[in-house]
Amino acid sequence: MQLYRERWQVEGLFLSVTQNFDGEIKTLAYPQAALFSFTLALMAYNILATLKAALASVHGVGKIEAALSDFYVVDELQGMCRGMMIAIPPHLWQGFAEMPVVELADFLQNLAAKVNLKRFLKAPPQKKKKPSPKYDLKHPHVSTAKLLSGG
Repeated sequence: MQLYRERWQVEGLFLSVTQNFDGEIKTLAYPQAALFSFTLALMAYNILATLKAALASVHGVGKIEAALSDFYVVDELQGMCRGMMIAIPPHLWQGFAEMPVVELADFLQNLAAKVNLKRFLKAPPQKKKKPSPKYDLKHPHVSTAKLLSGG
């Protein structure tokens, strides 16, 4: 049973990588490029997993697993990252690389406490309402039983 659960965790990881990180490039001629692209997508997933762990430690594991949309989080990260790389010089990022793990975890938890989760929740499933069939006087419905009975 535990092995089955672990399998679906791996399947979920690959689904998220496929849907959110474009880890599969559409080329047949360059397998090394495809492998490189997939590796980058897995690294990006690790960043997402770290972010979700920080959010879960503050907002609760159940809420993050059930309601947080990977798509919305990744979309926000992609947009913000571009701007931050322009606005913040590279030497200011060096402090994060040298930060002890415990200090980095505390920093991420402090940031996670400030996140408005409502912006990143999965959309509730939409029930599509079937339009009721319209009755047409020119083409009234005739049941099969009526046709078979000769009426």
